[in-house]
Amino acid sequence: MTQIDGSPFPTSSERAATRRAKRDAVLRAAVRMFNTRGFHSTSLDDVAASLGISKPTIYHYLGSKDGVLLECVTIGLNQLLEASEDARQRSGTGLDQLRSFLESYALVTMSDFGRCVVRTGDEMLSPYSARQVRDRKRDIDNALRSFIRDAVADGSISVADEHVTALTFAGALNWPARWFDPEGTDRAVDMARKMADVLIQGCAPR
Repeated sequence: MTQIDGSPFPTSSERAATRRAKRDAVLRAAVRMFNTRGFHSTSLDDVAASLGISKPTIYHYLGSKDGVLLECVTIGLNQLLEASEDARQRSGTGLDQLRSFLESYALVTMSDFGRCVVRTGDEMLSPYSARQVRDRKRDIDNALRSFIRDAVADGSISVADEHVTALTFAGALNWPARWFDPEGTDRAVDMARKMADVLIQGCAPR
């Protein structure tokens, strides 16, 4: 049914957009507190108070505290998976695609939800949620290894051990979640590019 023009009542799409905006606001407030205070030191009361809402409102949009954390981590993991898909669409050599993924990976881990992925251990989640997270992390690891294999195959990089290379890349790319200061003078995009440069230099064909 078409809504009458000038109706003071929101349309279904407007209501859905408002709900998404409120849900996103809760997630953003929660993930920032998880990252700065730690998951166990943050309560849903804290999150609710920061937004001027009640705790039942958070339950309405996201459920339990475990559910909030799972959603925050899932967003970060999905950003990494999307980065791998975008890099895969890039034209050029295997090195070009690998570099694109490395830069995007670093950018994600310097963002709110990416930081939460790195800072959240499986033990903080329920067993069911932890399994979901591990499955997505495995997909990301497989994507990284695939980029390395393809670059080795076309000769655009040379590495002695693809397994160790993947672990080294992942370790380096995860660490900005600990040391990068989003309020500092360095821009995340510049840091991501510099990190990719350092990592790639060690893989130059001999």
